[in-house]
Amino acid sequence: MNMTIDLHTHSIASGHAFNTIDEMAKYAADKGVTHLGITEHAPMMPGTCHEFYFQNLHIVPREKFGVKLFLGAEVNILNDLGEVDLSNGLLKRLDVVIASMHTPCMKPNTVEYNTNAVINAMKNPYINIIGHPDDSRYPLDYEKIVMASKEYNTLLEINNASLNPKGPRKNAAQNDELILQLCKEHKVPVILGSDAHIGNRICNFENLMPLIEKIEFPMELIVNTSFDKLEKYLTNLI
Repeated sequence: MNMTIDLHTHSIASGHAFNTIDEMAKYAADKGVTHLGITEHAPMMPGTCHEFYFQNLHIVPREKFGVKLFLGAEVNILNDLGEVDLSNGLLKRLDVVIASMHTPCMKPNTVEYNTNAVINAMKNPYINIIGHPDDSRYPLDYEKIVMASKEYNTLLEINNASLNPKGPRKNAAQNDELILQLCKEHKVPVILGSDAHIGNRICNFENLMPLIEKIEFPMELIVNTSFDKLEKYLTNLI
């Protein structure tokens, strides 16, 4: 299936990515992408931009080369209270917010601690997506996470980059399969994310599709397939 929506990408502003916003938008246009999210790493990630960057995103046009842009942040979950490294006053001004666990920002902990961290982040009305909840370095109670996703209307991301064998995340394929099985069972929508740090990987979900086909995951539960499905999860735009 040719999907044209990708909300998890990074520009050079994130410090370890390789294209500007304009270059990312042009790559997206050339690939037939219709909706592109550029979600820079938030300030606790080493090498990324200052919070002033996010404060000034309002000046950037939300359409380039015919591609609709959604500019926001991939914030870092910091503790089991679900606190993140940008204030709610700033988060509510962004188009899309992904919350993720990254080792430079929160040390891996017990299943209970990590699960509480994710669920409490989900309770924040300005967080739209939980990024790559598939890393066994951060063990989670996936049954609880999936049910919280349903309760708090916060999407779980199935992350294409997690399945890159050269990447750092552990047991992602097994964990993604379990997440998808639980979401299928409980009819909980998910979002696919490329996590592209370079333009030619935008809307690249090739690592995910064999897994989705393997478990016969319903395409109607993948919100990337239609902006009408996705829009209700972007609370900051409503």
